[in-house]
Amino acid sequence: MSSIEDYMLPCINKQLFGFDCLGCGLQRAIALIFQGHFIDAFKMYPAVYTLILLAIVLVLNIFMSFKHQESIKKWLFIVNIAIIVISYFIKLSTTNIQ
Repeated sequence: MSSIEDYMLPCINKQLFGFDCLGCGLQRAIALIFQGHFIDAFKMYPAVYTLILLAIVLVLNIFMSFKHQESIKKWLFIVNIAIIVISYFIKLSTTNIQ
């Protein structure tokens, strides 16, 4: 029986250079959400929930407009980038220590 991990895309950056990229862990985090492991998904990729929120806002914005939509999208992008970058550097610093 195959698992969902058999169908995940490999990280090219990790294969070529030997270290994780900024997106490493996102596929597994989404898989963990579908399996009901919400805390583990956050631990795997802390920006997973804000990225889902951003995706929902972007899709809704295709079909309807709402008040302050540009400001909301801008701040969601900024928050997501900050979470991704900060968690990436935390991951790098903790993996070098261990």
